[in-house]
Amino acid sequence: MKYRVGQVGRVIVARFEDGEDILENIAAVAKKENIQSAVFNLIGGIKKGSLVVGPREETLPPKPVWRDIQESTEVVGVGTIFWQDNEPKIHFHGSFGKKDTVRVGCLRGASETFLVLEVIIFEIQGIDAKRELDQATGLMLLKL
Repeated sequence: MKYRVGQVGRVIVARFEDGEDILENIAAVAKKENIQSAVFNLIGGIKKGSLVVGPREETLPPKPVWRDIQESTEVVGVGTIFWQDNEPKIHFHGSFGKKDTVRVGCLRGASETFLVLEVIIFEIQGIDAKRELDQATGLMLLKL
């Protein structure tokens, strides 16, 4: 295990409107405010997106299992913001549900807010962490 100790800096509250891209907007806030390290909570609705819901098998590199969101769905989750080179990279896992169907997964790529989505970003100060390509997994992993 590797870890660092930091402290909470600024707290940013954002509201995304219907049709706005979720991950793109979180990255835009991080870039505009120069947030290098953060954790965020998210709650609201999503109507379009793609999730990784696990690997096909427990092998490296993992082969992801994808599921699409194609209609209005509730979402709640938590994510992190750390930079890769000169761009903030968002890692977000959430629960996505409608009626009796619930999925848990990692939102990746383009997405669309349904009605409204609230995001609370907690900046972490005093942490020197970045995302770097891990050769074994093929994933952009956190490096402390």
